[in-house]
Amino acid sequence: MKTILVVGGAGYIGSQMVKQLLATGNYHVVTLDNLSHGYRDAIIGGDFVLGDLADRTGLDHLLADYQFDGIIHFASFIEVGESMQQPGKYYQNNVAGTLNLLDAIISHGAPPIIFSSTAAIFGEPQYTPIDEQHPTQPINPYGKTKWMIEHILADYGRAHQLKFTCLRYFNAAGADPEGQLGERHQPETHLIPLVLQAASGRRSHLTIFGQDYDTPDGTGIRDYIHVYDLCQAHLLALEQLWQGADSTAYNLGNGTGFSVKQVIETANLVTGNTIPIVMGTRRKGDPARLVADSTHAKLKLNWQPQYADLTTIITHAWQWEQQLIR
Repeated sequence: MKTILVVGGAGYIGSQMVKQLLATGNYHVVTLDNLSHGYRDAIIGGDFVLGDLADRTGLDHLLADYQFDGIIHFASFIEVGESMQQPGKYYQNNVAGTLNLLDAIISHGAPPIIFSSTAAIFGEPQYTPIDEQHPTQPINPYGKTKWMIEHILADYGRAHQLKFTCLRYFNAAGADPEGQLGERHQPETHLIPLVLQAASGRRSHLTIFGQDYDTPDGTGIRDYIHVYDLCQAHLLALEQLWQGADSTAYNLGNGTGFSVKQVIETANLVTGNTIPIVMGTRRKGDPARLVADSTHAKLKLNWQPQYADLTTIITHAWQWEQQLIR
């Protein structure tokens, strides 16, 4: 049985990753999290270690206590707006914290690592759908930290024979199909949970930022990928590295974009509720369209999203939202 460390495993995606690893019956899972944004009750099994990437001594103790066969790294701050206001917080946690983790990994056998990256490394899209060859020009500190880490991983790979895969998410969405786990961001900035909070009454309304984009209905188009499918790609990428594959990067999305209005209309149907809407102006830096070309991941990882349908994604998220309001 292989032993896997999930860093940031108490968060939205990390907790789903832990659940899927345990469900296979093939892995001993250890979660490392400082619980600054995650929840202890989201970790449904395996071992839990309360710790922080800033604590190099703690990392060394952890890696000495277990012989890890693989690392999956989710522990990053992710709020674009906050990164613009507090860039130091993002460089310290995302970049310096990852350096601590990598140095500890190198000192303890250099197991392969899967890194949670982002489509934000691409900046304003020059074309869509966005493939791995698209120019990388991040326009905010959050995206810059992720792009820096991708470069750092490449350098560590050359210097220390560290194997890695970077997975560049577009818009993670949905919830655990079994209803056990879901999004609990504070504050919440993702569209689908905001829509559903307005549907459930936890939020008074939803604001649409801009309706004059060059899209069929004037609202921004995004590529939503179910959190379950996202985690499946992590496991496939780790297994690929164990089989001797080279380090690489993959874009992860469904390859289909849905507008803000399409999301709202689908949520109206799923919930049976009319969602209160307020129109707002465009936000700086919001492109009209962000859609992934995931051909590379599908071919090389043999990855096929199981929950690509928007109605299914929103249905799973609504099941979770209803639990939160009970």
